[in-house]
Amino acid sequence: MVVKRVGIGSAAKLSGAMYGSMGLIFGLIFGLLALFGAGIAQLAEGQDAPPAFLMPLFGVGAIILFPILYGVLGFVVGAISAALYNLFARMVGGLVVETE
Repeated sequence: MVVKRVGIGSAAKLSGAMYGSMGLIFGLIFGLLALFGAGIAQLAEGQDAPPAFLMPLFGVGAIILFPILYGVLGFVVGAISAALYNLFARMVGGLVVETE
């Protein structure tokens, strides 16, 4: 079986969903690190540390913004990748997939 063409819209949706879920995972990790940093900042209050209340805000912001940004960028990159695949598949042939 030879894949000669990939649907740009479906590839973009799939890529956007995958990257959005990765953004959620990365956002959760970043959020946990920000909370950890807030605890450290609380301990180091006398030194040149940012105010402790800012760190949890960065964490919550990351949990909200990372999935959105990753999802949008994944959608765009997926659409561009599918369009390039279609272009090159016409020139050199499609992707050969063996199934049983």
